[in-house]
Amino acid sequence: MRDTGGDGGGGRDTIPKTEKDQRWIPKIIKKRVCTTFVEDTRRADNLCQCGNKRDTHTSVALGDYFSTAIVNHWDTAQHSSEYPTDAFGELQFVGASKRQSYFLRLSWDTPPAMIYTLMTNHWGLPSPNLVVSVVGGEGSTNVKTWVREVIRQGLVKASQSTGAWILTTGLREGVGKCVGEAVRDHATAASSVSLNKVVALGIASWGFVHNREQLVNPQGSFPAKYNVDINVRDSCALDNNYKAFLLVDDGSVGRREGETGFRAKLEDYISHQRTGIWGSGSIDIPVLCMLVSGDSSILERVDVSLKTSMPWLVLAGSGGLADFLSEVLENLSSLPVVQSSSDVYQNKHLITIYHGEQEGPNEFDTVLLKALVGASKQRSSIDASPYNEELKLAVTWNRVDIAKSELFNGDIHWTYQDLEESMTDALVNNKPQFVRLFTENGLNILQYLTYGRLESLYRSVADGTLLYQLLQRRLVERLGTAGAALSPSNLQESSPSKPLGLQNITSKRRALRVTLKKQTYSNFSLNRCHSPWASLFIWAVLQNRSEMATFFWEMAGESVLSALSGCKILRELSKLEMETETKLSMKELAQKFENMAHDVFSSCYRSDESRSFTLLIRKSPFWGGTTCLQMGMGADARLFFSHDGVQSLLSQIWWGDMKRTTEVWKHILTFFCPFLCVPHPRRPPKRPFIVSRWRQFWFAPVTSFLGNVIMYFLFLMLFAYVLLVDFKPPPPDGPAITEYILYFWVFTIVCEEIRETFFVGTKTWRQRIRVYIQDVWNKCDITAIILFLIGLICRMFKWSYGFGRDILCVDYMVFTLRLIHIFAIHKQLGPKIIIVGKMMKDVFFFLFFLGVWLLAYGVANQALIYAYDPRVDRILRRVFYRPYLHIFGQIPVEEMDGRRWDEPCRTLYSNWLVVILLVVYLLVTNILLINLLIAMFSSTFSEVQAHSDIYWKFQRYNLIVQYHSRPSLAPPFIILSHINLFIKRAIRKVPSVKIHHFANRLTTWEAIQKEDFLTAQNKIQKSSDSERLKRMSAK
Repeated sequence: MRDTGGDGGGGRDTIPKTEKDQRWIPKIIKKRVCTTFVEDTRRADNLCQCGNKRDTHTSVALGDYFSTAIVNHWDTAQHSSEYPTDAFGELQFVGASKRQSYFLRLSWDTPPAMIYTLMTNHWGLPSPNLVVSVVGGEGSTNVKTWVREVIRQGLVKASQSTGAWILTTGLREGVGKCVGEAVRDHATAASSVSLNKVVALGIASWGFVHNREQLVNPQGSFPAKYNVDINVRDSCALDNNYKAFLLVDDGSVGRREGETGFRAKLEDYISHQRTGIWGSGSIDIPVLCMLVSGDSSILERVDVSLKTSMPWLVLAGSGGLADFLSEVLENLSSLPVVQSSSDVYQNKHLITIYHGEQEGPNEFDTVLLKALVGASKQRSSIDASPYNEELKLAVTWNRVDIAKSELFNGDIHWTYQDLEESMTDALVNNKPQFVRLFTENGLNILQYLTYGRLESLYRSVADGTLLYQLLQRRLVERLGTAGAALSPSNLQESSPSKPLGLQNITSKRRALRVTLKKQTYSNFSLNRCHSPWASLFIWAVLQNRSEMATFFWEMAGESVLSALSGCKILRELSKLEMETETKLSMKELAQKFENMAHDVFSSCYRSDESRSFTLLIRKSPFWGGTTCLQMGMGADARLFFSHDGVQSLLSQIWWGDMKRTTEVWKHILTFFCPFLCVPHPRRPPKRPFIVSRWRQFWFAPVTSFLGNVIMYFLFLMLFAYVLLVDFKPPPPDGPAITEYILYFWVFTIVCEEIRETFFVGTKTWRQRIRVYIQDVWNKCDITAIILFLIGLICRMFKWSYGFGRDILCVDYMVFTLRLIHIFAIHKQLGPKIIIVGKMMKDVFFFLFFLGVWLLAYGVANQALIYAYDPRVDRILRRVFYRPYLHIFGQIPVEEMDGRRWDEPCRTLYSNWLVVILLVVYLLVTNILLINLLIAMFSSTFSEVQAHSDIYWKFQRYNLIVQYHSRPSLAPPFIILSHINLFIKRAIRKVPSVKIHHFANRLTTWEAIQKEDFLTAQNKIQKSSDSERLKRMSAK
């Protein structure tokens, strides 16, 4: 049975646990205490064979407690008892380092599954892709120089690239000390914490650790202060370079090998766990024992491990048992006795001899791979490819260099079945270099990616991530089980591979419907994905995997639109992400995709201008019928819109068939003299000359815009005339004719807003309303229309006539402010409008600080000067209104000085305090806050002005699109256009010419331009200085 709890350690951040989080440990984890005194006859100091004195044993344990009079041999299972552990928590080495390690005192028979879950889930250690258990080299053994280099340059470096655990005794002696120093040096040299993937784990005997009493605390130590005394030689101290310590307790004191049995069981348990996130890897975690020197007592440990098919790497020449085994295996004919009596010979295929003194440490990672592959080939099936295990190990370690040099050098023929499982491993565990390697060497992505496999990829999303929460929310909405807690296991239960679940359905007809539905879904999951690269691109972008998403973008079609889509997705996700580091990485990746869209479109524009225009307005079926311009607008891609090609297309759409050099006064004059229109002869007319010129004039968005501007000014003039001159009393005396005309005018404006909201585009009504409300100027329109309706209703009744007039006056201001949006098309006024909008945000922050000071001063001023006047209206006026006027210099000096004697009830003794408060208030508001506001305005102005051209080019798109899809006539004559559109679309079913303009597919041409762009980018990258240095260092 595989422990599922231990597979989730990968990818989780290390979170320091408090005492409350680990209070459960003593209830489960036990320690060992010797309770039976068995005299050690070899020593004259009256000690037990466990190493403790006689008085440390319980009186009950002495004598005939075990029904025997004489006990000659001490055994930990018979002569020791279990008690709750009293040493666990975090360990701080005093004077050595600020980094804290984890430690735990545990009994020798503790289940290894429990400890592995504790290390990965509670201590936050990442699940290993490799475990190297270094055996031997303990005590006062002198470690040879070349062995130190193998550990430093070979073992630790290879482990760092694979994400490995290194198991030693964790003591400051022999090989354990060398490993600790090597881990420390590589951690210091690592450029970031993410690159420091090596976990050094010490497993030592509790009774052999020096100063172990400093770790004892029944409630746990957070942290325990551990002092290292280097002058004491009769025992060994813990090494401060290790991440965690498992201190195995068998009840003995001063004995070295108390941890051997538990260490072997832990290694065997780990070797049966899956690699990768949530155990999603394609192989079990490889475990390798490395023998360095060693004495004869380790031979039994080697035999036991070989029986469980544990591979060994023997460092020949390191001395001791390592030299003996290498001699035995390489010269078997001279030692016939060993061949017949030892299990070493029968399992020699599990042992790899490494002559490090001759071969050097540079290729040690390849040696580790070969040793594990040699052992795994013996356990693999006969039908399996002999290179599959080697490939799986290379993928697990993320060593694409080994895969290229050893496996994909042209000598091996790889089939789809060989690469399928490793491809899934590479996708789930974010190894884009292997994904690229597999696709270049025989893996057909069309055959690989089915809808079922794509669903399994989404199931592999780590718990707790933003994407997991969004998928969970979406699944709850789809199933209609709001509030249900879903987990990966729940998601797995909905898989079509599960039974149909018809046992609780009594109706045969309903059971048949459920069966057909599930069978249909099962068949659908086996279908191949129509756009595999684009689907994988979305999957990678949603998980913020930069390199993986970039590769899928390179392979997918519609490169400009795909890059803009990735930019939009990431910017929307960054708004929901709570972690600052992840949010910044999402924004950086979004900007990268926007830059790629800009650069690829630049290549297209240089190649063919007309095709690049078609590229911008082509609708993509995969991306929901959207265009590059629409996606760029949704992604807030200002850099993309600032491109000359995009602006040229917008200008072409804006002017239509009119000449771009036409002056505005000529254009306006053409409204009244149609024969003056001068169209641009782009193509021969299909209608009579006069009709063709007239249609070209009215179909241009610039004509619609100028007509709306002129009519909007007339509308404001009519509105002002009604309010100022011709606003009649309620019926039956009013309203006047001009007011009825105003009502009709507003009615046509409302009709146009309804058309824009519900009858433009292909989205659902709910989506259209949501998009409509998101626009600030649409909110302004809604506010103006609602105020007009309220004012219209109120003015019809005598009791609310005055209130209705007031509402209409305010509404006139709102309609007038709508002029700001009209002038956004102007190159000089457009950026200024953006500056004003951003400054309004600054004003809100300023008003917050001003409100705090205004309230503080206003209340104090009212209480000190006008305490005799309790009228509420006067209080509110003096608390808020008067202090506000003080900012502009309107200060009642007579009242402040107490020189007004017409109010006999005033108290004058506090006037001096009022003057002081006034001085402080004016100092803060007039000098500090006002200058703060000016500084904020200056910063906003400088920021926008520096990119004013980009802001203006981005902003004009909305206005051009609005008037491109708008009827030619302006309110109130727009009602004629509405009637005409209703007849064409609803009755005659005539499609829109504007919508289907430029329809064409340019996928192949766009892909060629993208390849040219990527080739140029690769040349630039290879010629850079950093790449040259990397290639030189690799050599």
